[in-house]
Amino acid sequence: MVIEIPKSTYEAKTQEIARELLAATREKGSFLAQMRDQMRWDDKLLAWAMSNPGLRVQLFRFIDTLPALRSQTEVARHFQEYLGDESVELPAALKGMLNFTNPDSIPGQLAAKSISAAVATLAQKYIAGENLNQALKTIKRLRNQKMAFTLDLLGEAVITEVEAQSYLDRYLQLIEQLTEAAKQWSKVEEIDVADGKSLPLVQVSVKLTAFYSQFDSLDPQGSQNRVCDRIRKLLRRAKELGAAVHFDMEQYEYKDITFSILKDLLMEEEFRARTDIGVTMQAYLRDSEQDCQDLIAWAKQRGNPVTIRLVKGAYWDQETITSLQNHWPQPVYNQKAATDANFERITKLLLENHEYVYSAIGSHNVRSQAYAIAIAENLNIPRRCFEMQVLYGMGDQLAKALVNYGHRVRVYAPYGELLPGMAYLIRRLLENTANSSFLRQSLEDRPVEELIAPPQQLQEQLNVGTLNVGTLNVGKLNVESSQPSSNLQPTNLQPTNLQPANLKPSNLQPANLQPANLQPTNPFTNAANTDYAQLDAREKAKQALVTVRQQLGKTYLPLINGDYQSTTDTVDSVNPSNPRVVIGKIGLISVEQAELAIEKAKAVFPSWRRTPARERAGILRKAGDLMEQRRAELSAWVCLEVGKPLREADGEVTEAIDFCYYYASEMERLSDGYNYDIAGETNRYVYQPRGIALVISPWNFPIAITTGMTVAALVAGNCTLLKPAANSSVIAAKIAEILVEAGIPKGVFQFVPGKGSTVGAHMVKHPDIHLIAFTGSQEVGCRIYADAAIVQPGQKHLKRVIAEMGGKNGIIVDESADLDQAVAGVVKSAFGYSGQKCSACSRVIVLEPVYESFLKRLVEATRSLNIGPAEAPSTQVGPVIDATSRDRIREYVEKGRQEAKVALEMPAPDTGYFIGPVIFNDISPNATIAQEEIFGPVVAVMAAKNFQEALDIANSTNYALTGGLYSRTPSHIEQASAELEVGNLYINRNITGAIVSRQPFGGFKMSGVGSRAGGPDYLVQFLEPRTITENIQRQGFAPIEGME
Repeated sequence: MVIEIPKSTYEAKTQEIARELLAATREKGSFLAQMRDQMRWDDKLLAWAMSNPGLRVQLFRFIDTLPALRSQTEVARHFQEYLGDESVELPAALKGMLNFTNPDSIPGQLAAKSISAAVATLAQKYIAGENLNQALKTIKRLRNQKMAFTLDLLGEAVITEVEAQSYLDRYLQLIEQLTEAAKQWSKVEEIDVADGKSLPLVQVSVKLTAFYSQFDSLDPQGSQNRVCDRIRKLLRRAKELGAAVHFDMEQYEYKDITFSILKDLLMEEEFRARTDIGVTMQAYLRDSEQDCQDLIAWAKQRGNPVTIRLVKGAYWDQETITSLQNHWPQPVYNQKAATDANFERITKLLLENHEYVYSAIGSHNVRSQAYAIAIAENLNIPRRCFEMQVLYGMGDQLAKALVNYGHRVRVYAPYGELLPGMAYLIRRLLENTANSSFLRQSLEDRPVEELIAPPQQLQEQLNVGTLNVGTLNVGKLNVESSQPSSNLQPTNLQPTNLQPANLKPSNLQPANLQPANLQPTNPFTNAANTDYAQLDAREKAKQALVTVRQQLGKTYLPLINGDYQSTTDTVDSVNPSNPRVVIGKIGLISVEQAELAIEKAKAVFPSWRRTPARERAGILRKAGDLMEQRRAELSAWVCLEVGKPLREADGEVTEAIDFCYYYASEMERLSDGYNYDIAGETNRYVYQPRGIALVISPWNFPIAITTGMTVAALVAGNCTLLKPAANSSVIAAKIAEILVEAGIPKGVFQFVPGKGSTVGAHMVKHPDIHLIAFTGSQEVGCRIYADAAIVQPGQKHLKRVIAEMGGKNGIIVDESADLDQAVAGVVKSAFGYSGQKCSACSRVIVLEPVYESFLKRLVEATRSLNIGPAEAPSTQVGPVIDATSRDRIREYVEKGRQEAKVALEMPAPDTGYFIGPVIFNDISPNATIAQEEIFGPVVAVMAAKNFQEALDIANSTNYALTGGLYSRTPSHIEQASAELEVGNLYINRNITGAIVSRQPFGGFKMSGVGSRAGGPDYLVQFLEPRTITENIQRQGFAPIEGME
């Protein structure tokens, strides 16, 4: 039975309790204690961070780096690099600490020791101990203060199955050790007994995703099977020993699958009667109230309560940035007042349903806890059904006040080594120093009325602009932010602020450039990838695969002058995961048909070039719309025809859509030209189409690159012939269908699949071809470049060649790198799409101090990957494209055995063109497999003595496409940015997946020639610029603007 109490009753009681609690938390310590605190460096650091946003950013970045530094000299150097930044205003005391010229000097060493000690003290405030003995001392102290605990085991990110098994084993051991220790504890009635029944003395908190290294929302069933195997063992052992287990909630991406797994598991007969298990609810999520209602309904059906720990949420920055970067709806509230209001709604919902769920109210906000107490007291809720929770080191005074108020208080206490605990520490520091943090506001002695005001009232003040809040600038959006932890990034994240001031577009042009020419008529916004955390998205993907399979085996003919042409020759395109399955039969044109296509293109070119740019752009936007409508189907075609796992296939469709919209906007911008007028003379700089373009597209990005090169040529006013790779011609045919439906005129675009050695070579050399856009191997690209340079009889122009020809891409990992991040990034960069990306990582250069630890984790992380058919939701490594590629990669692997040690060679399925990931180590930078592009799941790991040597190794190949750096050393980041020879440099992230407009893509040296795809000067390559000057004086008269 749900009990309803008028809200006004709760509010009056809330105000009364909140004032009492606030008064208790503000009681000052002794004079000596206050003096001691003022002398402490850790307290000074927090105070400085609260008063100086610039210092806060750099200080927390330094603290994040600190555990990775291996000497006092390194500590001193990084301390100076971070806090010596020009953007940071330093307090006098810190200026004095930084006033050393050499990190090896005595002042430098003293500074390092002082700051290291201060950070260690900070960590000890929020982490209950670095080992179990320390944690047990903390637990004993808490129990003496009549506080229960839940222990959270800090550790490195789980990215390998070895680490996932270790996570389970460590918790099994922890429960045994805690329950054994508990036998010696004296009973504390306030926390060990409720309503006459004993409560578990031991509780641990675990993260569900840590039980399986490949946990993925796209693969809910596979993830559930693997996770539950381990969780069952934990829950069984916990029951045997009398311990409680609570499941933390993590990122929004995993929320629904986490709830689903726990609901299913706890309905199993073995666990259905358990009441010592809990789950967590995050009130900053917009859909959390509905989730809570669903959990309550499930608990009613289950018949036995579980505990729901209600918290505000700890990943606000990450959730906000993730949603902005992916153009997804923002899952969290922007304003802290909205979160607080939702927290109170859910608190009320939980407590009014105390017969079905136990509530654990986790907050350091006096108002939030007072509201919960008011409801509990009004409803006379039994003690077993309700408790208060705080984080260790965050709400000490509040916890004591709550204990004195007579309620059960539990302290969430993480323990473990400082290095893996650093992410937790940073979150706590952010929360403590955020403008909107209740703890900070309380320390600042804000008026009591403001601190305990109903959050709905604060929301209203925000809405009418009477309450001041900070603003978080992320990308192009300003996000109203009153959340804790909103300032890890500097506030000037606008794109223009990421460049030096003199690189603004207006500074690249003469002063009299018309402003209208700087912005496209229709500003471009990236399309959003599919969010497979959503059930409907997964169902749509599953249905699309079924639909596409029903269409397999059809014949796709060339499209010439608007008509599909019969051909003598055909070729089968097969599924590389299962080559017995024919995706489609492709009609291959003859040389004579190629001549016909060129003739028709030549005939229609005059009318197409005169078609207004906005009309051409409209066709591209229509094509983009059609691709968005057919996104799931197109992803399925990519998945089946070229063996690309579903999430990557979806990302490629996004890129194709982006190319349509972006190049449409860019052509509208360029079509206006530029005016450089002067009195008495007009000067126009305009663009015109080149003529007939031949697009030779690759199989590895069959929809993204194919679409990008094709629509760029078309929107620029060129008639375009598309000759796709044979392995991906069905997808190219789908692109052709979309362009026709979008309204492309006959003859303007023609689909001309054919043999590269005959038909392709003939078209490259044809005198009526003006432009060739090619993506593929260096060998073929160089041949095209050479053939195109030969002027054929009757040819009246030099051909423009745009060629992207691959890379031998390296990632540098230095001694300051976050190895969790580096290992995961290298795995994704090296083995995503089985290494068949021109941007893929095939070399890793690791500095010697971290070489062994990095290699060990890289091997285990790679070993943990799932190899299988591309369409399987669990697959991370699918097949390579065909038997020729498979055999060539095998030859390189054999060569690698002669040149290096094999650190890992994974087995692969026999069916299909599979190659298991291979990692070589102890290899010379000049070895064949360290120099030549392999285009498969093979990576060479090399050691470097110092950072300069790492740069030299990275720059030692003939290629210059992509490269990466994992480092938290500012000087290394600066040096790599200046010296690493790559077209696209990625720092502290994976090196694949360039996004249109955001990361224009391309390289130099032998990686290719031409401007960056998806960038502001890419379309210019498809155009001829012209200057038109007119003398507008007549008999000495000319109009002068602004003068009569």
